[in-house]
Amino acid sequence: MDPAPRPNALKSMGHRLSLTKLKRALSGRKKKLQEIQEPNQPNETKPEEEDEDEDEDEDEDDDMSTEGNTVIGLLGGGQLGRMLCEAANPLGIDIAILDDHNAPAKQAHNTNRHVVGSFKDPERIKELAARSDYLSVEIEHVDTEVLEEIEKNGVPIEINGETVAHRPPIHPSWRTLRLIQDKYLQKEHFKSSGKKIPIAEQIAIESGDATLDSLKKAGKQFGFPFMLKARKGSYDGRGNFKINSEDDFAEAIKALGTLPLYAEKWAPFVKELAVMVIRTEDSDGKLKSCVPYPAVETIHEDSICTKVFMPPREVSEDVCERARKLATEVISTLWGRGVFAVEMFLLEDGSLMINEVAPRPHNSGHYTIEAVPYMSQYKAQLHAVLDLPVPEKLIPRVKSSIMLNILGGAKPDSHHYLSSLARGTFDEDMDVYLHLYGKESKPSRKIGHITITGFRSIQELEAKAKPFIDLVDKIRQDRLQATSETLRPTQETNGSAKPTEEAPAKPTDGANAVKSTAAESQVQPQELATETASDEKPLVLVTMGSDSDLPVLKAGLDILKEFNVPYALDITSAHRTPKYMMRVADEAAGKGIKVIIAAAGGAAHLPGMISSETPLPVIGVPVKATHLDGLDSLLSIVQMPRGVPTATVGINNSTNAALLAIRILGSFVPEYQAAMKKYQVDMEEAVIVKGTKLREGGMWRTWQV
Repeated sequence: MDPAPRPNALKSMGHRLSLTKLKRALSGRKKKLQEIQEPNQPNETKPEEEDEDEDEDEDEDDDMSTEGNTVIGLLGGGQLGRMLCEAANPLGIDIAILDDHNAPAKQAHNTNRHVVGSFKDPERIKELAARSDYLSVEIEHVDTEVLEEIEKNGVPIEINGETVAHRPPIHPSWRTLRLIQDKYLQKEHFKSSGKKIPIAEQIAIESGDATLDSLKKAGKQFGFPFMLKARKGSYDGRGNFKINSEDDFAEAIKALGTLPLYAEKWAPFVKELAVMVIRTEDSDGKLKSCVPYPAVETIHEDSICTKVFMPPREVSEDVCERARKLATEVISTLWGRGVFAVEMFLLEDGSLMINEVAPRPHNSGHYTIEAVPYMSQYKAQLHAVLDLPVPEKLIPRVKSSIMLNILGGAKPDSHHYLSSLARGTFDEDMDVYLHLYGKESKPSRKIGHITITGFRSIQELEAKAKPFIDLVDKIRQDRLQATSETLRPTQETNGSAKPTEEAPAKPTDGANAVKSTAAESQVQPQELATETASDEKPLVLVTMGSDSDLPVLKAGLDILKEFNVPYALDITSAHRTPKYMMRVADEAAGKGIKVIIAAAGGAAHLPGMISSETPLPVIGVPVKATHLDGLDSLLSIVQMPRGVPTATVGINNSTNAALLAIRILGSFVPEYQAAMKKYQVDMEEAVIVKGTKLREGGMWRTWQV
């Protein structure tokens, strides 16, 4: 009989064994040690005791698959995680997901190993690691410090009374994730790799008071236009600002000035291309292979990838092959296993330039589910992470493919006809595949995609797919039209809006350009009327720095309407129209306004500036920006100097701002105070009714005193 494994040997084996097998190994070692120390006597063994031991073993493995399947812990559970689970299910690979309770990925994979919480929370990440054999990510914006700690020190897990340091391999490596998180350092890494990877010229932009001088330096070095980009936190083209001249500096600083930034020389591209690459390593971290998928053309509108064409239209095979080779060179400089997206520009002279890298499955690779079914990007992610075989070449099973993102439209059901068309279309030369992500439809939100495949040229497939492309474009145009009509009011009183006659926001001119910045579509201020459509004067002024803040304010406006509070709606930018803003604030009290609600994002100067110019109470609504989740806006409003009191509610919480305004009015208008009391009673009764339903449904037993 072989001797029992040494404890140290078992601990070092922990990263190679699945947790189920590790438990069994330790359980077997424990039994052997017991046999050595206390040899069993045949007559002393009781059947009942043996049964109890067997039950104990079953309970210990209850949280793992009965097959002992490998478990990949996934940080993030959106649509990418959902499609990863859809690929893992038939392969018998288990996915443990860290995200919200009903995240799309959790809907597709039912297991008791999921963790509820934020994929940025170190403690929840450690909890996930303890349940997983490997760790991977659905999104790169995660805490790399805790991943580094897990790789070096592991997480403690208890098996049969023993504490073992469990070190699940992390793919892609936390080193790669940390590098990719900073776009400036990412490109500096590629530039210094020695592989002659082409990137745009770039310089870091200094922060604080030095930002303006740093932008002027960039203008002199690069000329105009040039791109100002956030180094961290941005995606889908967000966090970019096209600087056309020095006149844009102030607006750019307002939009992005609180973030770490870099400037990039303008790239005169004619198309945007992308290549997915599978990267494999051995257990010692030595690169084994980089296998590229076909090059594709990506179309970006409103900062979002809307369409993908495989192969790219009007692009030679030579360019596509050079794009594939360049993508493999880029990914060979990184660390860890998995699939990577390499986005690049095709320039006017036919050369290629790297834009950025995503260390995960990507929009540009959705088409592979049907076009490369034997090794889609999601199956490839699983194979790479687990070091399973991958093909030496990736050849599509179809000649052409088009992926169309389904984005939320102006109405929750705007996409329904498009989905119905996909379900009911059958053609001899074209196949249509619908993917819905189980997400609530909101304007511009990715809620699904359609992949169309064919056996003819991409031009012929595009012509056959025209009804789908036209519908996608119509949903977008309707969304832009709704934005133009409903998000540009000059004044609203008791729900009566008067939109301006402005054109819809301009579409963008590329992935490295900003879509419809405030500098490109100025909103002209309108005088605050002294009389309203009704005979009532407004009691509440609701104002914002930009019409883009109106969706956040809508919930608060609905509350004011519910309480029949007359209000006026206006746009008063603290930076673009400071004189008008000061006049509105100064005259508000004289025109009968009793409370001002001011919404602002980013630097969020508007509430404090208005408060400094009016004796009225001002309630600030911090608006969530793209990068810092509204925390920058909240802190800007909270940190008002003494003598300039400005109330603040939660991020994006215009509901509480409106309710607070009504309470202020209720202090001297009895009708509003009475209405507020009724609102509170109704709210209490609603909670009681819900509790009663739970108790009647038998769920109350989970809480007993």
